[in-house]
Amino acid sequence: MAVNKAENPETAKLSRDFGWLAALGVILVLAGLVGLMYTGVATLTSMILFGWLLLIGGVVGLLHAVQARGSNFFWLGVVVAALDIAAGVVVIVRPQAAAAALTMFAALLFLTGGVFRLVGSLVVRGPQFGWTLVQGAFGLLLGILVLASWPSSSKYAIGCFFSLSLLFDGLGLIATGFGGRKIVGMVTEQHEAVAKPTPSE
Repeated sequence: MAVNKAENPETAKLSRDFGWLAALGVILVLAGLVGLMYTGVATLTSMILFGWLLLIGGVVGLLHAVQARGSNFFWLGVVVAALDIAAGVVVIVRPQAAAAALTMFAALLFLTGGVFRLVGSLVVRGPQFGWTLVQGAFGLLLGILVLASWPSSSKYAIGCFFSLSLLFDGLGLIATGFGGRKIVGMVTEQHEAVAKPTPSE
């Protein structure tokens, strides 16, 4: 029996998909590194992108509300969509002011989250006590640092967070892509080994 050495089309497609995933990860890593070098530009870019997302989401929500105008949630949908559109316009027109407000909100979240983690870890003292304590202390310290230099910190904080998110997401995609291709290759090799004919006695 001859061994079919042609590659399985489904396996080849899966391998290509993982390759594209790794390529997307490389692009995100490069974008994150560029953003970390130019945090001011990254802050403005992320805020304008956020504003457009709010604006588009508000328009789509308004269209859905109009289509469902006979339902009980019509006016709620209209109000939410109008708020999204108004917030999107404000963020696009005044990205620096929006960045300052969002930085203040993020710093307060870090502070409250850090305090709750610290208190919770000290009260509960569970198996993850040390890690939760470190997380709480880091969040509290980060919130204090951002608030201490606010509003000047709003020029780089959002861009820094956004760039770090791109960087780590990209690294995760690269790891997933290369790991997936490796697993597909191992499965293919095992399948070919099983498909090899045994020598006749």
